[in-house]
Amino acid sequence: MKIARFRFAQGPGPESVAGPDPDPGAGTGPARVRSGLGVLTSPLGDAPAPGSPDPVELADLTGMVDGAVAPLDVARLMLLGGAEHLRATLARAPRRLVPLEHLMSPVPSPGKFLAIGYNYRAHADEAGAAPDAFPLFFNKQVTCISGPRTPIPLPAGCDMLDYEGELAFVVGRSCKNVPVERAGEVIGGWTACNDVSARDWQRQSPTITMGKSHDGFGPTGPWLVTPDEIEDPHDLQIRTLVNGSERQCGTTADMIHSAFEQIAVLSSRCSLRPGDMVTTGSPAGSAQGRLPPPWLRAGDVVRVEVEGVGVLENQVVNEGPSAWIDPGGSDGSRSPVVDRVAPEGLR
Repeated sequence: MKIARFRFAQGPGPESVAGPDPDPGAGTGPARVRSGLGVLTSPLGDAPAPGSPDPVELADLTGMVDGAVAPLDVARLMLLGGAEHLRATLARAPRRLVPLEHLMSPVPSPGKFLAIGYNYRAHADEAGAAPDAFPLFFNKQVTCISGPRTPIPLPAGCDMLDYEGELAFVVGRSCKNVPVERAGEVIGGWTACNDVSARDWQRQSPTITMGKSHDGFGPTGPWLVTPDEIEDPHDLQIRTLVNGSERQCGTTADMIHSAFEQIAVLSSRCSLRPGDMVTTGSPAGSAQGRLPPPWLRAGDVVRVEVEGVGVLENQVVNEGPSAWIDPGGSDGSRSPVVDRVAPEGLR
């Protein structure tokens, strides 16, 4: 089952989208952007053609899941019992055609968004790093999460923007101290991720986080694939292309620490909760591993393909000035910083 979140315009109401999903038009005008929940029913497969405008057909479950308040993100779905909670409603759900560009991140605001460095042997080799006996975990701030077609911002002052195609999983059950042999039981689903990095910012801080967490540096999606559809998560091909040219091509079999081992380690250090997201590492071929490094520039289109899971396709755009302060209103509007900040500070 492929579970997707999508956006659509409708009259104002309590389901209007606000928060980390950067959907144009949210909170403006008489029609506000809302999010819905659906299950893929069309035979699209997991890899639509580059730039494909074709819509996908979803069984629209928005507002139909017992015990849920629409819009339902996948994290809350997991709290209600996961994919099994949906099966009884699928037959009576109406069908909706949704353009690919309207798909959203399946989990827009997880409690945790964790990642791991140098977890593929070939990636560690190209960096001249010895494989770590203990996994190198770091966090990406949850506000960096964006959708499968959302533009990747190139921030002012960043000259070393990089891509990393990855397989990610979403936790489906609360857990602590999970042994490796039972780790698969707590995975709610799999999704694709592009671990975007500002390498120059990353090198300014030993924690890595500062170069990994800019808004828009976490494209994920295009849906959440339930574990029953992935026979072996450690035998999947991952490819990353920039403007149609292959930059990364590897397989999850090259992981140093498997997804199940990552769960065992993480849950021994902190409890995991439904909706937590962990992206499991990247193959060789990122820009920083090449000479000269082909850093991303405005206009580049980055495509991440994860076999059996799905495709991300995000264009890089110059971010430009985007300073703002939320005035605290309920309409989702934002006031530019220039209207709120004087030379001596906040008025």
